[in-house]
Amino acid sequence: MSAAAASLRRLASGSAFWPLAMLGSLLLFNLVSNPQFFAITVKDGHLYGSVIDILNRASPLMIIAMGLTLVIATRGIDISVGAVVAISGAVAAVLIGGELSPSGGTGMADATRVPLPIVVWSALGVALALGMWNGTLVSIFGMQPIIATLILLVTGRGIAQLITGGQIITIYYSPYHVIGNGFLLGIPVSLFIVAGVGAVVWLLTRKTALGMFIEAIGVNPVASRLAGIRARTITFACYAVCGLCAGIAGLIVSSNVKSADGNNAGLLFELDAILAVVLGGTSLSGGKFTLAGSVIGALIIQTLTTTIYSAGVPPEVNLVVKALVVFLITVVQSQKVRDLIAKQRTRRVVTP
Repeated sequence: MSAAAASLRRLASGSAFWPLAMLGSLLLFNLVSNPQFFAITVKDGHLYGSVIDILNRASPLMIIAMGLTLVIATRGIDISVGAVVAISGAVAAVLIGGELSPSGGTGMADATRVPLPIVVWSALGVALALGMWNGTLVSIFGMQPIIATLILLVTGRGIAQLITGGQIITIYYSPYHVIGNGFLLGIPVSLFIVAGVGAVVWLLTRKTALGMFIEAIGVNPVASRLAGIRARTITFACYAVCGLCAGIAGLIVSSNVKSADGNNAGLLFELDAILAVVLGGTSLSGGKFTLAGSVIGALIIQTLTTTIYSAGVPPEVNLVVKALVVFLITVVQSQKVRDLIAKQRTRRVVTP
């Protein structure tokens, strides 16, 4: 076997190869169908283009996927992240007030009831508390993760609507809009938030023993506990971080649309986040995880959504098309299919 073939095989066996290959295929399809797909323009010092738009729109999902990755790595699941997104945005909107105030002249100026830092930290504090609630049910009371988070999934929407009074609250406070619509150095602020969250989570899980402990819990919770790992504490912390990540995503979503909708904000985010984690190469059975793969998985989902819309697929069938594509991607990425492909390659090498 040549050195090039050996290098290619090692590359193909990497955890990030298949997600990157899938993302590359989608981007190539868009380039063929639209030669201007990668075109980036500068307006008022800001970068605009299809790629920038995909990255910006995928930012909430990327953040949620990173938090959910830690939960899934412990052999858990959190299907309440969409509800936490709605609650976080609702808390921020209510604290801001949803009203305009006289500017002193003939016009109206945006205003907030409380300072912006208090708005942000209050929303994140509520999201963290909700994540800790899930962690308590799973790690302390021993509830099945899907049942524990289903409770918040069902009640979370009701809580968000109670906070907003069942109304869509418009957010007029322009400094808050910077979170989801602002630019820094020409790049969307939301991408800097994604980078910050990713850097913190990566440092905690890859530069300390925490990542190894999380994987050990996912592989065998009982053995890890007998080995001296504080499995309950780490599991609790993973759910808390997941809730916090959903809260950050809620701020970005509500800032981007400049409103808080307790009924529709973050709807189906939990399903997209789970798909992003799985497409990225993290197994639902727990154990080894990849944060970069989950981020790539989120980009795959957003790129796929953009591709479907740009291809002119009717709205009533786009979810079916999306489901079929995700199904094919998941099948190709499954371990059994990979093993089958590896066996076929081995036979070709052995056969003279």
